[in-house]
Amino acid sequence: MLQHFVPPEQFRDSTLDNYVPDPRYPSQEEARSKAMAFVSGNAAGKAKKLWGSGSKASSSRPGIYLDGGFGVGKTHLLASMWHLIPGRTYYGTFIEFTALVGALGYRGAVDHLRGASFLAIDEFELDDPGDTMVMSRLLGELVATGTRVAATSNTPPAALGEGRFAAEDFLREITALAEKFETIRIDGEDYRKRDFEGHAVVVSDDDFEHRVSELPGAVAEDSFRAVIDHLATIHPSRFVGLVEDLDYVAWRDVMQLHDQAEALRLVALVDRLYDAQVGIVNTGIPLDEVFDATMLSGGYRKKYLRATSRMISLTRRALVQDEGQSGP
Repeated sequence: MLQHFVPPEQFRDSTLDNYVPDPRYPSQEEARSKAMAFVSGNAAGKAKKLWGSGSKASSSRPGIYLDGGFGVGKTHLLASMWHLIPGRTYYGTFIEFTALVGALGYRGAVDHLRGASFLAIDEFELDDPGDTMVMSRLLGELVATGTRVAATSNTPPAALGEGRFAAEDFLREITALAEKFETIRIDGEDYRKRDFEGHAVVVSDDDFEHRVSELPGAVAEDSFRAVIDHLATIHPSRFVGLVEDLDYVAWRDVMQLHDQAEALRLVALVDRLYDAQVGIVNTGIPLDEVFDATMLSGGYRKKYLRATSRMISLTRRALVQDEGQSGP
């Protein structure tokens, strides 16, 4: 299982040098600088000094937390740090780490992760108190033995109070670990929306078969309802297997969801599709309308907004590829 704890393919070549900060938001350049300071603190020969308790400098803390909205480059920075830090390192989403604990048991997970130089945890979730408590305890044990940690989470763009309190929520939930983390706020707009506005791309029933036939690579074609029903039969930690070796998914008759369990399973699938950059072609309603108003105003709002942003991007990706194939 741990062999798969590496950054998604799209971040294989991510570096701190090819992170492109938006000049309108100075916090993005500042975040890159602090990420570099964190990495530099891990240089060979500095470990003993690093764990001294007297310094409050960013490079001396074993944890760094990137707090910001969707599409501001948090995952890029996280993957870049993973690539640069030497030793035994692991990268995974919060869900993947909690699934590891579920599979190996708490003590088994600690034993397997002990000795790692660095853990990168993407999309740290705060909405499940049980999972958060387990992760806080796990990180506490690992940090005490020399492991360093970087984490990200999502806050909705332009959500004033809601977004601004995300760092406080994180530090409150990890309680004993809070003083070990430096929190870094990254402002900005979703880079996926810099070049377009509007809905996710949707195709007509008449065009669907033609569009699918023109897509290069491996395509999985299903009805949206069949996909949602199938997700209920397997654990979310195994969704990654559904997207292996796929280039596109094609869904017929997308409709709005009103069941929260179904919606959350779709979110987990979208995360895996986005990690693998699997394009989406669909009929029915645009995928940015798939979550109903109750969901978007509820406790899982952040997850739904993240998934919406990613689905818009993946439908655009499929459109660009299709146009590229049929063009001159």
